[in-house]
Amino acid sequence: MTYPIDTIRAQFPALHKEHHGHAVCHFDGPAGSQVPSSVAQAVSDYLMNCNSNRCAPFSVSQRSDERVEAGHATLAEFVGADEPVEIVFGQNMTSLTLALSRSLGKTWKPGDEIIVTQLDHDANVAPWMLAAEDAGAKVHHIPVNLEDCTLNQTDYRNLLSEKTRLVALGYASNATGTINPIRQMIADAREVGALTFIDAVHMAPHRRLNVTELDCDFLSCSAYKFYGPHIGILYGKRELLESLTPYKLRPSPDEIPGRWMTGTQSHEAICGAKAAVDYLADLGKSINPNAANRSEQLDAAFSAIENYECELTKYLLSRFDELESLKLWGISDRERLAERVPTFSFTHPSKTPHEFAEQLGQQGIYVWPGNHYAFPFTTAAGLEPGGTLRVGLLHYNTIEEIDRLVDSLHPLLQQ
Repeated sequence: MTYPIDTIRAQFPALHKEHHGHAVCHFDGPAGSQVPSSVAQAVSDYLMNCNSNRCAPFSVSQRSDERVEAGHATLAEFVGADEPVEIVFGQNMTSLTLALSRSLGKTWKPGDEIIVTQLDHDANVAPWMLAAEDAGAKVHHIPVNLEDCTLNQTDYRNLLSEKTRLVALGYASNATGTINPIRQMIADAREVGALTFIDAVHMAPHRRLNVTELDCDFLSCSAYKFYGPHIGILYGKRELLESLTPYKLRPSPDEIPGRWMTGTQSHEAICGAKAAVDYLADLGKSINPNAANRSEQLDAAFSAIENYECELTKYLLSRFDELESLKLWGISDRERLAERVPTFSFTHPSKTPHEFAEQLGQQGIYVWPGNHYAFPFTTAAGLEPGGTLRVGLLHYNTIEEIDRLVDSLHPLLQQ
């Protein structure tokens, strides 16, 4: 079936806006995707029809409980978890990771070792460094190969030992688009008895997640990166969520997932996150009408998304070959496109990323300047304080938008 790009774009009101007479091009997806109308409607419907706190013996609260529980079940399917209780919602991935790091850190002692990477968002680095500091544990950093922005696997294996307690890995880099070989890296960590925490925030809109196949201990993502509202999601294996001690209030539940969900949650955002997964499942059903359930529908959706985004990547790279003064950070080899998602970081020898972003923004072309919170990478690459110019494509972007971006960059490079 032909990829239904027109049908997809019709569901996103933000894609049809104008800025000073220019049609808007959203290349800012890595910082947050746009949402389909169905997500906004789900949030509104919750607030209008069953806005209540949980676990009260009256109908509105009971309807609210049903929707929240449906959110847990749907997001469990989205990440491939066995049980809805293995899904924890929170303010965002950063807050959830900080809370988990505090609990895990209580199990560490001096002499223990933690491994993080130079390619991650700082939300998957700083929380573990802080917890290690409190426990007296040592932190190792897997170095990045700057020639293609991949992690040095030899160094990683050499860092692993019987002292390793946790390995924190990014599934895909939000700065360079690199997909890390985490399946093998998780297996390597398991051989020495280490736990694994996977930051899948940047991978979630691009590839199908499956925590059961990965056999990771924890995985996090954020709904606002895969067409939902601002809310974070944490998966944890049941035995770990039950055995670790969270920082929580005394009246809070002792059962999972409630013991990890501190305070009153954004129930409307949970409904919106469910609606985002429903949107993707509906897309998969339109592509493969024979998909029998939500899991198969998500498989179909992400297979189509991956193929379409691969074509966008090839085209963008071919057009950017015209812009010789821009340096691309990351994989550009057309034979290695399976190792990246369509997120691209560029630098220029004299013009700053902020200057590019500002001038393109005036034309309705939205790209992102800075370090993108990928501070470990921009520090290792010597790109602070300006960072990079990031162009992020999602499943709703088009060839025509890429042409407009490159055609607008040509005169800016000549100034």
